[in-house]
Amino acid sequence: MIHQGKKMKLYMEAGLALLLVVTLGAAGVTGMLSPRAENIKKEPVQTEAQAESAGGEAEEQETIADGQYPIMGESAVTVQEMVDYFEESGKEYPSEKLAKGGADSIETFCQMYYDEALAEGVRPEVAFAQTMKETGFLQYGGDASIEQFNFAGLGTTGGGVPGNSYPDVRTGIRAQVQHLKAYATADPLEQECVDDRYEYVKKGAAPYVEWLGQQENPEGLGWATGDNYGYDIVRIIEDMRS
Repeated sequence: MIHQGKKMKLYMEAGLALLLVVTLGAAGVTGMLSPRAENIKKEPVQTEAQAESAGGEAEEQETIADGQYPIMGESAVTVQEMVDYFEESGKEYPSEKLAKGGADSIETFCQMYYDEALAEGVRPEVAFAQTMKETGFLQYGGDASIEQFNFAGLGTTGGGVPGNSYPDVRTGIRAQVQHLKAYATADPLEQECVDDRYEYVKKGAAPYVEWLGQQENPEGLGWATGDNYGYDIVRIIEDMRS
């Protein structure tokens, strides 16, 4: 009797153990042992391309919200709009003098600005508007002369200092565009550097046109010292686009 009682006890313990194993297995499958499992929401896996796209959208929104005019980026201004803007100014294009540098017409001149700016990712209207401000619609009258093919006062420091000179119109435009890019971003140049003042610029110090004026630049590192220098350029751009 005692022997049979022990056997019965062993059978019961084995049965209970088996029942426990089955119960634990079922609980693991259904999530009964993890009360947080029902509350966990799986997020979709984001691909690298999606992440970059989202980052780009956020950056674009930030730029728009900031209300400033970026120097770098795609342009909605056409070559013809640049030509029309100059012609509407009533100023005479100095074809004789600029023809010596390879730009015998305002159409050729504007096309050079468009091509050189696009090559470096700079908005063409920014460089062109800056030239209109700096040269008084190519009439000059300051320290630099038209024969220098220096369209943005590069190297002029006042007091009659004439600044830099370039061999032709395109080189002068390229130097100006590269100098703008130096202020706007730390990205490397796409073309060979012809701006001999490129190395002196703190890269990315003025990503917006408005910050080209030293008095309006947060770090005081803009292109020129005059009041509202960058804002004047933006107003020219707005007039051109209207």
